[in-house]
Amino acid sequence: MRAFLAVFILCAASFVTTARAEDPIDTTRVMIESQIKAFLNDDVDTAYSYAAPSIKAIYPDKNLFFAMVKKSYEPVYHPGNYAFGRSRSVDNGAMIYHEVLISGRDGKDWTAIYQVARQPDGSYKINGVQIVPNTESKGI
Repeated sequence: MRAFLAVFILCAASFVTTARAEDPIDTTRVMIESQIKAFLNDDVDTAYSYAAPSIKAIYPDKNLFFAMVKKSYEPVYHPGNYAFGRSRSVDNGAMIYHEVLISGRDGKDWTAIYQVARQPDGSYKINGVQIVPNTESKGI
């Protein structure tokens, strides 16, 4: 009986972990963090793999994509520190928005709003990022 109970508990724990891992908010948050880590490691292939087809259509070469990110999205490319803020799911997870609060290496604070789109195969890809400076300190 004890063995059965132990197996049941392990199976239940596994089910809860799997269900949580499939939450679109959690899934896309992990994906964004993985892309940021790829940028920090100058891993062009991994960073580009998270881009949506619409982004890849604009930047069909991964090196052009990487150069654009370095030039136009420096705080995302090499953040000093970052933390996730608010998230929002639209149309039952078809589109996910994440707020990422970034302290740039230059000491300036930024907010990056990630738009992540569910693909026809059910996976998620980053469809765009809007980055805006935070001009006021909110205090510590």
